[in-house]
Amino acid sequence: MKENTSLAAKISGAPYIAWMIIFIIFPLAVVAYFAFTDSSGSFTLNNIATLSRYSDIFLRSIWFGAIATIICLVISYPLAYIISQTAQDNQRIIIMLVMLPMWMNFLLRTYSWMLILEDTGIINNWLIKLGLEPVQMINTSGAVILGMVYNYLPYMILPLYSIMSRMDNSIIEAARDLGGNSAKIVQKVVFPISMPGVVSGITMVFVPSVSTFYISQKLGGGKFTLIGDVIEMQFQTSYNYNLGAAMSLALMVLILACLFVMNKFTDEDDGGILV
Repeated sequence: MKENTSLAAKISGAPYIAWMIIFIIFPLAVVAYFAFTDSSGSFTLNNIATLSRYSDIFLRSIWFGAIATIICLVISYPLAYIISQTAQDNQRIIIMLVMLPMWMNFLLRTYSWMLILEDTGIINNWLIKLGLEPVQMINTSGAVILGMVYNYLPYMILPLYSIMSRMDNSIIEAARDLGGNSAKIVQKVVFPISMPGVVSGITMVFVPSVSTFYISQKLGGGKFTLIGDVIEMQFQTSYNYNLGAAMSLALMVLILACLFVMNKFTDEDDGGILV
């Protein structure tokens, strides 16, 4: 009986294993191969050594991604908590509104912000009508970060809401009965419980923010080159697949290191509610 159960488990898991091999392991192996070879296929470390020339771009990408992630967290945390405390029917409507922009094409969402922020855009036209001077908003670092926040904000709200909506309200009521004020309840009860959602949201926002390229090109006007832009250029313009693969590999290692640190941080807080 156990042998039959084990065989059935292996058969049912075979599609997932095949999926991982084809779409995860094999692509990563190809990236690693190109990263450590030259155009002739010979082993080399020159591609890795060349990455030091792009250290400022790596740092800029991490900095922009970190700022966008923090802004998303600050906006999403109270919003997710408010949504989780509303009536069930209202929760469904609000979550649908949060997801609604995601149904639109990513490029169209970015283009819409170009129309809003450009020198002759909607905001500056209103400023001119009000007798004010137009403001330079497009082609700035703020526009790039704004584009990241707008496009990836739902990825922070949804995991936080998923955790908070399942939170036992009797715990919060018990904390109030014990004399805890709102700030203490959030600090000692809500935040520890919601930590898995925080980590998941940070991961889902930080990873695409660091590796993005289209947002920086359109809203930054090419003035704020991110590592995603350089990788795209290596594959689409320079046709230097080996250097592009090395950059992709370095970015992946960097992201995995950040995720490892985040997981370590959450492991320390797995003891439950702080007291």
